[in-house]
Amino acid sequence: MADTGQIIGGYKLRGLLHTGRESQVWEVVEPTSNRHFAMKVLLPEFATAKAERNKLFNDAAIGMKLRHENVVHVVKVSRSESNPHFIMEYFASGSIRRRLISRDPKDKEFLKVNAKKIFKQTATGLAYMNASKFVHRDVKPDNIMCNALGQTKIIDFAISAPMAKGFFAKMFRKRGAPEGTVSYMSPEQIRCELLDGRSDIYSLGITWYEVVTGRVPFKGASIGELYRKHFSELAALPSQYNPDVTEEFGKLVLKMLSKKREDRHKTLHEVLMDLRKVKVFKSDKEDEDMGGGGMM
Repeated sequence: MADTGQIIGGYKLRGLLHTGRESQVWEVVEPTSNRHFAMKVLLPEFATAKAERNKLFNDAAIGMKLRHENVVHVVKVSRSESNPHFIMEYFASGSIRRRLISRDPKDKEFLKVNAKKIFKQTATGLAYMNASKFVHRDVKPDNIMCNALGQTKIIDFAISAPMAKGFFAKMFRKRGAPEGTVSYMSPEQIRCELLDGRSDIYSLGITWYEVVTGRVPFKGASIGELYRKHFSELAALPSQYNPDVTEEFGKLVLKMLSKKREDRHKTLHEVLMDLRKVKVFKSDKEDEDMGGGGMM
C-alpha cells in the first residue's frame, strides 16, 4: 500500500485523494519542478492483474489524447510491474457524488446554485469526447469533479471506447457481460450493442435527474429488475420528487432518457442548445451566463 512521502516514478506522494476497489488517487509533487499533479496507481494486489492493468492503461491512453477544459488531462503513464500508474493534472475538487451524499446543507445548496453551470460544462466536455470519436460509457456523479467555483471536469476513462461503425465493427465486436454502472447505463449499452454519443446522453440524463431530485429514476431489487426498467419503464418527471424543478427542464431530461436512441437528441450540442433555453429550478433568478466550458 502506498504511503505519504513515498516516491513513485519520481513523484512524491503528498496526500490521498480517493481510494477505489482497484486503485488510489494521490496528490503528488514533482520534486524537480515543485509542480503538483494527481497520480492514479493500482493497489498492490492488482498491480500484475491483466484486466485491471488494461483498464488503467486505457484510462491513461484516452486521457492523454483528450485536451479540453472540462475533461481531465493525463500527462504521463508508467507500465511498472510493481506500481503501474499515470500522472494527470491536479484539480482541487470533489466529485458530485460526494456533495450528493453529504449531510451538510451547504453542499445541497451548492448543487442547486451551480446546477446549470455544472450541467453545461459536463455536456460540453462530453460533446468534445464524442466529437473526438470516444464514448465515455460510465457517466455518473462519481466521475464528475467540481471545485468550489463550480468548474467541472470529467474523469475516469477506464471503460471508455472508440466509436465503432460499419459492417466489420458489427461482425468483430466482442459479446460479453455489459460494462458500466447499472443505474446509469443506456438500454443499448446493457444489450452490448455498438455505442455512439447518444448512450452518453442517456447516462448524463440520469445524472442530471439525480442532481435535481437526489435519486436515480430507476431502482430495482436486482440487476435484472433494473435492466427491465431501463428497457421499458418510463421515468417520472423530476418535479414529482422535487416540485421546484421546472417542467421544461424535466421534459429535456426525459427526452435524454428515451428508450430508443433515435428518440433522444442526436448530439450533446443539441442538448446544450435546449439546456440554454430552460430554467432548472422554478426558484432560480433569471438565468445568467452558465459559465465555463464554451461550445466547441
